[in-house]
Amino acid sequence: MKDNLVSKTFLWMCFGLLVTFLTGYFVSHSEVMLENIYGGMSYWIFVIVELVLVIVLSARVMKMKPATAKVCFLLYSFVSGLTFASIFVYYAIDSIMLIFLVAAVIFAVMALIGYTTKVDLTRIGTYLFFALIAALITMIINIFLGSSTLAMIISVVCVLIFIGITAYDVQKIKMLENSGLPKENLAIYGALDLYLDFINLFLHLLQLFGRSRD
Repeated sequence: MKDNLVSKTFLWMCFGLLVTFLTGYFVSHSEVMLENIYGGMSYWIFVIVELVLVIVLSARVMKMKPATAKVCFLLYSFVSGLTFASIFVYYAIDSIMLIFLVAAVIFAVMALIGYTTKVDLTRIGTYLFFALIAALITMIINIFLGSSTLAMIISVVCVLIFIGITAYDVQKIKMLENSGLPKENLAIYGALDLYLDFINLFLHLLQLFGRSRD
């Protein structure tokens, strides 16, 4: 593939995913690190840092120097990996690998559709965004309800939402190719979007079909 915006975006997305999964995997094999991260308020501090980083990146990435944007993205991926370690503790590794492969195939198919389709997905993307907000609100409500059935329904809905958003985001990135904006920054902007699409698709599939450790 020629060295265009889309290829750079996918390259940085893969870097981010690699950092997250490797960090989570190695942390999950250290009892000391698990205790430090998940003991007391430490976990919530990391969650807040993770949230702050993604908000700052989303809002300021185009105004940052390219090197700063890349460092912030990799830092976000690393912090996400620290909180990601719990999946390697709770789920069997073969189940994680299988779900990752399934998520990767679905993601790749939808990315290809988004890249090649002539249909404008802007309106669909808007609908999916509002559907995602509704799903997040329902998810928060279910924290207090504790309904496993509702949690499963939410996961199914979120899988469908992120399948659609993946195609939309890839098309959006393709359309920015000739925008005149700095491509290094655009690549990180797009990588963050696609990283979040993949992670959420993977996590909801894992909640639906993942097998816990014996």
